[in-house]
Amino acid sequence: MRLRARGDAGQAFPIYITVVGGLLLLALAYFAVGQAAATRSEAQTAADAAALAAALETRDRLTDQWITHVLEPDSWQDIFDGETPVPNGCWRADALAARNDASVDCELDGPLRYTVVAETNDSVGDTIVPGTEDRKATQTATAVIEARCWFEPLAEDADDGALPSLSCKGGEDWDLDSDDLSDLPRPEDLFDVHLADS
Repeated sequence: MRLRARGDAGQAFPIYITVVGGLLLLALAYFAVGQAAATRSEAQTAADAAALAAALETRDRLTDQWITHVLEPDSWQDIFDGETPVPNGCWRADALAARNDASVDCELDGPLRYTVVAETNDSVGDTIVPGTEDRKATQTATAVIEARCWFEPLAEDADDGALPSLSCKGGEDWDLDSDDLSDLPRPEDLFDVHLADS
């Protein structure tokens, strides 16, 4: 009986080695998947941040335009619609992506819309999955600028120098006085910037 037990133990050892080897291989595969997911996450973070940075730059320039032309209400709607010329904000996307260890391709694909494709500078790295040592992650994000305020055009018999009132999301109204322009809406009051739903 004892000799048979020793023989059974000897037969179990190769099975044990095979199971442990399989589990180790599975763990390495999960590690490779985890590395790839982390790299994709880095690329998505870089794309989101870069698209928002470009959109925020344009939002600030549109606000500057509105402040410059605040006494010219006929030009307000063009500014709110993004139809007034402002510098392209993609330079901000490039700068932010560099800080996130990525490179981007930024495009203004509408007057108030930026789409960014970000690629990580680092690859996934060496794993048990062939080809990952040179593979980089690429992700896309789109940021949208939307006007938060609207106004009713002035009546034809309005006083000279009168300005329309701005009604904004959230129930905030701005009664503007051309004789006192010390309290004007800020960029975040006039425009909302957010990532587009994918």
